[in-house]
Amino acid sequence: MKTFGGPVLFLDRSDINTDEIIPAKYLTEMDKEALKPHLLEDLKLDGFEVNGSWRESARVVLTRANFGCGSSREHAPWALEVNAITCVIAESYARIFRQNMFNGGMLAIELDKVTIDEIFALKSNGTITCSVDLDAKSLTFAWNHGSKSFPFTLAEFDEALVRAGGWVEFADAKY
Repeated sequence: MKTFGGPVLFLDRSDINTDEIIPAKYLTEMDKEALKPHLLEDLKLDGFEVNGSWRESARVVLTRANFGCGSSREHAPWALEVNAITCVIAESYARIFRQNMFNGGMLAIELDKVTIDEIFALKSNGTITCSVDLDAKSLTFAWNHGSKSFPFTLAEFDEALVRAGGWVEFADAKY
């Protein structure tokens, strides 16, 4: 099972598509490592710097609705994974992107809009880290002088994929 949690990258926009996560011109890459420097290079978001300090530290992405929309490519979750981002928290996902996350043993956690708004408001406290307790189905966001926890749900099969490390590992263990 992968490790989940760490510093949060706040992407305050809905409808971030797979071309913004990893541009289509890199889809010929077969090695995940080749995708690493190109994560989010086409993302248009006020205040977002493609090569900002987030690149070395972010382990969790917090975003809005319909994350991963667009084409159904595995490269988008791969680009996150190779950059050590194994957890995305959003209001909703494009169906295929969401399943590709679980198939890769990563977390795609859905929270309602009110909760997402509350977590975005925490950003004013400075650097925010997120701890993921998969057993308790709880996210804890922490900063210098405080923390706040939120419950989440996960379908039994999706959790099994995550715990196994992804679809291939799940299938190897079961079949």
